Amino acid sequence: MNENSKIYVAGHRGLVGSAIVRKLQEKGYNNLVYRTSAELDLRDKPQVDAFFAKEKPEFVFLAAAKVGGIVANNEYPAEFIHDNLLIQSNIIDAAYRNNVEKLLFLGSTCIYPKLAPQPLKEEYLLTGALEPTNEPYAIAKIAGIKMCESYNRQYGTKYISAMPTNLYGPNDNFDLHTSHVLPALLRKFHEAKENNASFVEMWGTGTPKREFLYSDDLADACVFLMNTYEGDEIVNIGVGEDIAIKELGEKVKAVVGYEGDIQFDTSKPDGTPRKLVDVTKLNGLGWKAETALEDGLQKAYQWFLDNELAAAK
Repeated sequence: MNENSKIYVAGHRGLVGSAIVRKLQEKGYNNLVYRTSAELDLRDKPQVDAFFAKEKPEFVFLAAAKVGGIVANNEYPAEFIHDNLLIQSNIIDAAYRNNVEKLLFLGSTCIYPKLAPQPLKEEYLLTGALEPTNEPYAIAKIAGIKMCESYNRQYGTKYISAMPTNLYGPNDNFDLHTSHVLPALLRKFHEAKENNASFVEMWGTGTPKREFLYSDDLADACVFLMNTYEGDEIVNIGVGEDIAIKELGEKVKAVVGYEGDIQFDTSKPDGTPRKLVDVTKLNGLGWKAETALEDGLQKAYQWFLDNELAAAK
């Protein structure tokens, strides 16, 4: 990509898409195009085809998706598979028909088998059964990966697929009902602090380990891959280290400035014991994550205070 290349970021308002837009602007790319979901329904093929025919983007970051935590995945499985299949299918096909030079498809580490060895290597894809709670979403993402591979094989396109680990940062979803664990904890501890609650309850035992990548680091990796990588194989994006949920709770507590206790409801599920991605491939290509978890938490909490709470007042 050069600074004048026409670049379409699908899903530019979300956690991932907004970070990609920020990173592109920061690096001097000045010909960006995007649409809100109200302006362009990516599930509607005629709308998507008309948009591509009119705008003719040269590069596409496919960050648009229906996403959510374990509760949302459990309650809306039909929407998670239906909407994601339509979004990615429409965009990938329109990209081919309008001669897009290169496309980057963003998946998720939930594509890997539930019981895959740790850390998760790219070659573990399709080697075992998926985690049932997010299987519809994972299957949609796997279909996207295979669609990119298939278009590359049949049409000679340059479509690449990246699999980020757990993400957090500006424009995250902080809704306690539908969000992922880290933004939910930021909100929980903040509300406990505001209400002078004596304790914060966390689910499970606190022993499972998870990896967290700051969204601006992910965006930097995406721009790096768009400019340097052309392989068919998927590429993991992560930090290469994880943290126990109990320790994460302590870090969030410190960032928020909450002084009460943490209690664990061990009647609630722990989920997968560990979920760490192997980033050997990405590191070997020349990219490493830079944002320390403590720094990222500070930035994410400040964004929450400045945006989520300000909007609620």
